[in-house]
Amino acid sequence: MAAEVKQTRSHGYQSHAQIKIRNPQGVRFMNRVSFPRVITLLTIFTFALAVSAWAQPAKGGASASPRAESGSAETLSSAALIKPEELVKILKSSKGEKPLILQIGFHMLYQQAHIPGAEYTGPASDAEGRTLLTNRVKSLPRSKEIVLYCGCCPWSHCPNVEPAYALLRSMGFKNVKVLYLADNFGTDWVYKGYPTVKGN
Repeated sequence: MAAEVKQTRSHGYQSHAQIKIRNPQGVRFMNRVSFPRVITLLTIFTFALAVSAWAQPAKGGASASPRAESGSAETLSSAALIKPEELVKILKSSKGEKPLILQIGFHMLYQQAHIPGAEYTGPASDAEGRTLLTNRVKSLPRSKEIVLYCGCCPWSHCPNVEPAYALLRSMGFKNVKVLYLADNFGTDWVYKGYPTVKGN
């Protein structure tokens, strides 16, 4: 099956991609989607494949060492999680102090789209990312509300959320939540119409 992508321009500055997917019998379907969203989706899909492959057990039944060292997102209790719709309500509310939101995944995903006000600290699955995370929060009161999120791939394969959560808890932070993104940030946040911004 071949895909033909034709970019057009309409509505002033906004670009669109017109995608036609064909098979030997002819055109199966046609859909118009926002071109930036195509790029975002492809980026998320690429990272999902890479991280999923990296997180799979090695041949012979032995687990890959980075996966074993990083821990699994599935070990987090439900009390440690916050759902996307719950965080959206907090962000839209005019009451109370907003939590510090930290993106602990891959930088390209952060550049494509991230939660307004979120700061990037790097992948918590590696030592450099954990150091950046430590430096960002070490001066904060241990009662500070913090929300961590990644969304690079399906929840069960995410290598970043558990190490970040464990690190902050070990530092004495009591009000830490992890945003539960079952599939990825694109599916569970962006394409649900929740607020996002782009940039570094």
